[in-house]
Amino acid sequence: MNHLPLIIKREYLTKVRNKSFVVMTILSPLIMIGLILLVTYLSQLNNNKVKTVAILDESGVIKELFEDTETTKYHRFDNVTLENAKQISKEKEYYGLLHIDELSNLENISKHVNFYSEDSPSLTLISDLEFKLGEELTNLKMIEEDIDLQKIEASKISVNINQENFSGEKTSKIDSMTKIAFGVATGYLLFMFIIIYGNMIMRSVIEEKTSRIVEIIISSVKPVQLMLGKIIGTSLAGVTQFVIWIVLGSILMVVLPLVLGIDLSQMQTPQQQVLQQAVESQGSGDLLQSIFFAVRSLPLLNLVIAFVLFFLSGYLLYSSLYAAIGAAVDNETDTQQFMLPIIMPLILAVYVGGFTVIEDPHGTVSTIFSFIPLTSPVVMLMRIPFGVPIWQQVLSLMILIGTFMFTVWFAAKIYRVGILMYGKKTSYKELIKWIKY
Repeated sequence: MNHLPLIIKREYLTKVRNKSFVVMTILSPLIMIGLILLVTYLSQLNNNKVKTVAILDESGVIKELFEDTETTKYHRFDNVTLENAKQISKEKEYYGLLHIDELSNLENISKHVNFYSEDSPSLTLISDLEFKLGEELTNLKMIEEDIDLQKIEASKISVNINQENFSGEKTSKIDSMTKIAFGVATGYLLFMFIIIYGNMIMRSVIEEKTSRIVEIIISSVKPVQLMLGKIIGTSLAGVTQFVIWIVLGSILMVVLPLVLGIDLSQMQTPQQQVLQQAVESQGSGDLLQSIFFAVRSLPLLNLVIAFVLFFLSGYLLYSSLYAAIGAAVDNETDTQQFMLPIIMPLILAVYVGGFTVIEDPHGTVSTIFSFIPLTSPVVMLMRIPFGVPIWQQVLSLMILIGTFMFTVWFAAKIYRVGILMYGKKTSYKELIKWIKY
């Protein structure tokens, strides 16, 4: 008799009714959203802090270059020595003192600009000061050389390269960014799902093994059915938890910022700011249109089908390995020696996807790793938005499914023997013997 559906149902209900599962399902989105809002609030406080920068220009060439902003105020010193300026800045707790030495040569001035502060200054502020001073000194140098600045400004030409493939289909930088975003999101999602729920399967096997419940279950159920039931049942519980996280997290991300009055746009890393500037160079109207056409140009049906198939196949492949490890040991401490061969391909896949696929999605390295079963779920999902031939996707999927079936076969052999082994630390040599039984 096939007991697989009963095992799946039992595993699923056992997981979702567990108190820790219910608590973590509710608390995890709250904790994550809380951390995001906390970081955003702290960033908002930091951005709202007004910095006062003192300026001592002994050269006299920098006149009204620095204008006050909402977050930065400038105080100019006149007829004051450098030591006095330092003392006053320290007493009044100014953010820092910008000193420009007294020199007549503009090129020498650029090498004698110092910033004094009590603590390490903000890199953003220093970069802003360097940019403004460099631009002003460059203009003064041009004027000194009798170069017409207006003609130079008028002669500047901005180039925006139009992208188009050989069949006449237009593309843009927004298209590439959309493909990268989708590829990275799916790759990292699979990576995190395997890590979180693979460990859940392993702990479940260890728990039943140490409690000796498995000795009763195994008398009426084949080991391979028990292992597959655990994998599928725990996976369904994981999908349930994941869906709840997405729904609850989305609601909290909308409601909590409005209630607490926190502006999420304040939480921007330097990389996000650079990306935003690059995108805004197209103009706000063109931007929305470009994003719309970029999403429409994606092979959406192909992406959805491939995502489901590769996601499930990749997860089941790694889950069977986690189940085999759980059966081979008596406690989680002993799992560390077997975890590295599983984690390394995943990390390698993420790095290949993050660095190689984004730069050259159809290159040799990207293509090869999209066919290797232990890396193909992540790498292929990152490649597909850039346009991968269907035959490559089918071949990669068939290799992945075949590897999963083979993995289930030898994992079941380890599971069959290891599930009843107690009190002995398992080695790789022992695992090979179990597979040969």
